[in-house]
Amino acid sequence: MVGMVWEDAPYPMLAVSTTGTVEQANKAARLLLAGPVVGERVEHAAPEWLSRAHFGCGGSERYGEIGDRVYQAHAVYAAADRVVWWLTDVSGRQHAVDSLREWAAFLAEASNELLPSLNLDRCLAVTACLAARRLADAALVVLPRPGRRYAIARCRRGGEAVREDVSIDPGTLPGLAEALQGFPPVPTRWVAPEEAPGWALRDGPGEVGSVAVTALPGHGLPAGALVLVRGSRARFSDDERMFVRLFALWAGSAISVARLYVEQTVITETLMSELLPPPTPALDGVELAARYRPAGPSERVGGDFYDVYPVAGSGRESLVVLGDVAGKGLEAAVLTGRIRNTLRALLPLADDHHRVLELLNGVLVNDGDPARYVTLVLASFQHRGPRVAMRLTSAGHPAPLIMRNDGRVEAVPAVGTLIGVLDDITSVTDSVVLEPGETCLLYSDGIIEARGGPLGDEFFGEERLSEQLRQCAGMPPEALAERVQMLASQWVGEGEHDDMAVVAISAPRAAGEERL
Repeated sequence: MVGMVWEDAPYPMLAVSTTGTVEQANKAARLLLAGPVVGERVEHAAPEWLSRAHFGCGGSERYGEIGDRVYQAHAVYAAADRVVWWLTDVSGRQHAVDSLREWAAFLAEASNELLPSLNLDRCLAVTACLAARRLADAALVVLPRPGRRYAIARCRRGGEAVREDVSIDPGTLPGLAEALQGFPPVPTRWVAPEEAPGWALRDGPGEVGSVAVTALPGHGLPAGALVLVRGSRARFSDDERMFVRLFALWAGSAISVARLYVEQTVITETLMSELLPPPTPALDGVELAARYRPAGPSERVGGDFYDVYPVAGSGRESLVVLGDVAGKGLEAAVLTGRIRNTLRALLPLADDHHRVLELLNGVLVNDGDPARYVTLVLASFQHRGPRVAMRLTSAGHPAPLIMRNDGRVEAVPAVGTLIGVLDDITSVTDSVVLEPGETCLLYSDGIIEARGGPLGDEFFGEERLSEQLRQCAGMPPEALAERVQMLASQWVGEGEHDDMAVVAISAPRAAGEERL
C-alpha cells in the first residue's frame, strides 16, 4: 500500500540504500531520470549532485539541475539502511535567486564606481554607462545647468560615455520636466519612440522600441533625470522596477554629493581668492617683493597677511600693511579677511597712521572677544628722486629692519600697542630714508620665532636674523625675501612652525649700477 502511494506521488522519489543502490523509484522519478533506475548505483542513475548529497559529500547544497530544470532534494530516513529522497522543482525560485544575485552584483558594481567619486562629470558618465550596461541599449543622464542649459552624458551599450552641454527644451520629451523637478516622487514615464525628440534618440539602437524617463532623486534636491532607450517595447519587470529604483537612488545620491562638492569648491575658491596674499604691483621708483608661507603644509591661508596699496591717503604715498592675527588656520584667516577689508575702507586716512590704527582697534574691541587681536606694521613710502622716503609705524609687531649699503642692519624704533585688546592705543611713527640699493624688511614673528636648530628647541631670533641680513647687503628685494623665508624654513626643518610673511621694500639702484 505504501509503495502504491509512492508510485502515484506527484514528486519524484528515490529510495536508496546506505551503500548507494537505488531500491525503489516512483513513476515521476523514472520519467524524470529517463532510464533504468531501480537496481542501479545512485551515481549512475541520478545526477552527480544527488549522489554527492546521498554520501554526505555535498555539504548543505542539496539541489542542482536535471535537464533544463532545477530540483531540490529532501531526505527522509525511512530505516537504518535506507534513505528516501524526494525531489521538488525549484526552477522558479532558483531563477529568482540567480536574478537577485545578478542585480545585487550590479548594484555593488554601481556602488563601487559611483560613490567614491566627487567628480561631477565622471558621476554623470558612469551613471550613463552603468544604465546602458544593465538597464537599456542606450542611456542619457540629464542635469540642469544655469542659463537654461543642460549637462548630458550619453552612453550606448558596450561604448564609452560622451559628455556635452547643450540647450534643450525638456518639454519636448514627455516626463522629463517632471523628472527634473524630482519632488514629489515621480514614477517612471514610458514614452513611445515617435514622441521622443531626436536629441534623446541620437545614440540609441537602430530600431527604438521604447523610451523610459525616471527621476534621479538627490539629497533634498533633484539630481537630474535618467533616460533609458530600449530596442524592445518591453517595460520593466517587477524585479527590474525595484532595482531600477534602487539604482536611481544610488546614482542620484552620488551625483548630488558630487554636485554639492563642486558648488562648495567654487564658493570656497571665490572666498579664498579674497584671503590669499595679493600679487605685488610694479611701483614707480620703488622695488618691492613679498613671500608668504602658511603654518600647515596643506593650508593656503592663515593668520599672517600683507597688502600693498599703490595709492593711499592723499595719494602721494603708497602703503604696505603687514600683520599677524591671533591663531592659525581658517579661523585666523577669517579674522584676517575682516581686518584687511577694514583697512581697505580706511585707506583715505592712511596719511595718519595712528588714526587708522585707532579706528581698527575700535572695530576689534567692540567685538568683545579679547582673543581676536592683531599686530601690525604700516609702511607708507614714496620715491624722491633716487631715494625712497618711508614712514613706519609698528603696533605690537616686530620692528622693521633697514639694510644699509655698508652692511649695517638697523631696527626702526617705531613701537606701539597691539590692536584689539585695549580701549586706548599708543603708536610711534618713525621716518626713514633709503638710499639706492638699501632695503626695508617687514616680517612676521613666524620668522624670528621659528623653533629649530641643532637641538630643535631654539628660536631663530632677531639677532640671528640681523646677522644673516648683514651678509645680504645690496641684494635685490626678490632674492632677499626668498632668502629670509628659506633661512627660517631651514632652521625649522621638519618641525612645526607659525605662518611666515616677509615684505622687502628697496630703493632701486640707477641703471647699470652694480650691486654689492
